[in-house]
Amino acid sequence: MTAVVSLAVARLFRLPEAYWAPITTLVIVQSSLSAVLSVSLERLVGTALGCVFGAIIASYLGPKLLVFGAGVFLLGLLCAVTKSDRAAYRFAGMTLAMVLLIPRTGSAWHVAFHRFAEVSIGIGVALLMTVAWPESELKPN
Repeated sequence: MTAVVSLAVARLFRLPEAYWAPITTLVIVQSSLSAVLSVSLERLVGTALGCVFGAIIASYLGPKLLVFGAGVFLLGLLCAVTKSDRAAYRFAGMTLAMVLLIPRTGSAWHVAFHRFAEVSIGIGVALLMTVAWPESELKPN
C-alpha cells in the first residue's frame, strides 16, 4: 500500500522516473519508526551526495570509466570524512551511477534534481505511513 501511495505522489508531481519513489519506499520501510528514521536519513544523505557529485562530474567530465571510478572513490572519502555509514556510501554510489552513466536528454542537474525528488517522496511517504500505520512486532511464543 505504501509503495502505491509513493508512486501516486511521484506521478502527481509528473516526475520522469516516478518508479524510484516506490522503490525507495520498499527499501526503507521497516517494522519500527526508529529503524525507518535511521535508514531514511542515510538514504537521504547518500542520495544528496550522489546527486550533487554526479551532476558536477557529468557536467564537466562526462560518463567515462575512469571518471566514474574516481567519483566512487571520492564519494567513499567524502562519506568517511562526514562520518556517514556504509549505507549512505552505497546510496551515494548508486545515485552517482544513475546520474552519470544513464544516458539522458536533459542536463545532469535536472536529472539529479529529479532523482533527489523521487527518493525524497519515497522517504516521506514511508515515514508518514510508518507513523500513521505502524506494524506490530511479532512476539515469540
